[in-house]
Amino acid sequence: MAFVKYTEQQIKEASEVDIVDLLRRRGEKVETAGSEHEWKHGGDTIKIRGGKWFNFYENEGGNAISFVRKFFEKSFPEAMQFLLGGSEGEIKQAKPAPQRIRKPFTVPIANESTRRIYQYLVGKRKIDKDVFSVFAKQQLIYETAEYHNVAFVGKDKEGQIRHISLRGTGGNFRGNVESSLPEYSFHWNGKSDRLYIFEAPIDMLSFISMNKQDWQMHSYAACCGIGSKVLDQMLKVNPNIKKVYLCFDNDMKGREFNGVIADRLFEQGIPTKILVPKNKDWNEDLVCPDGVPSEDETEEPENEEEEESELCQGLVC
Repeated sequence: MAFVKYTEQQIKEASEVDIVDLLRRRGEKVETAGSEHEWKHGGDTIKIRGGKWFNFYENEGGNAISFVRKFFEKSFPEAMQFLLGGSEGEIKQAKPAPQRIRKPFTVPIANESTRRIYQYLVGKRKIDKDVFSVFAKQQLIYETAEYHNVAFVGKDKEGQIRHISLRGTGGNFRGNVESSLPEYSFHWNGKSDRLYIFEAPIDMLSFISMNKQDWQMHSYAACCGIGSKVLDQMLKVNPNIKKVYLCFDNDMKGREFNGVIADRLFEQGIPTKILVPKNKDWNEDLVCPDGVPSEDETEEPENEEEEESELCQGLVC
């Protein structure tokens, strides 16, 4: 291909091509997910908004040019010609993504009683009542007044609430309070050199319930999803931590993220151990104790992944 020097305007136009429109013209299935779209590529889910994309599991994203280069295996000149030349017919420019207005973080009002969340966590989910009591007394778990959800509270070192993850007691509702800071998601700071990381608060409480001996000595954190910001924060504020136990779900995403985080920690010189629930997650192991979770030492993991980078700002990952 002959060398072509592209102008800044041409590069801008190519970078803003609507990726969803481009994929659909090629017969690809793209699903709507709120204000974003999702495209399945191999085992990964690519988040797309207009001319921006982000691969959550490889911590990689960018614009339409980088998308074509990566997924269509084209060089920069080939990608530019493809996008500007309209190889798929008339190429549609993406509409500018609306600016998301960040709402103030608002703590849901607490109910006077914890009866419903006790019935849900201890009765239905089989969380140990003494473990529940410790977290409740520390005001790290409470029942919301309006919908009687479980509120899993994350505080900073000054004791200020910075994150709340909600879980319905009568259905499948779950989600984080808007403008929660993920680095402060539900956690417990201990004095030992151990840190255990989980996907969800209930998994964290389930694991503790099955391993109660001296549990308060150790540190625990729930990412409230797949992410690593709370891990980074826990390592920052707890210099006593010398070993990290990765306890994500026993499914494709969980196993993948276990390896990704173990790889990054290995590069930082922090030993890791992967703990795998026998069933899909730790609560299933607690409710149906028909086996013992397996362990997999990981000194040299094979994958790398990060949570959300600056490239993903504006995307709901």
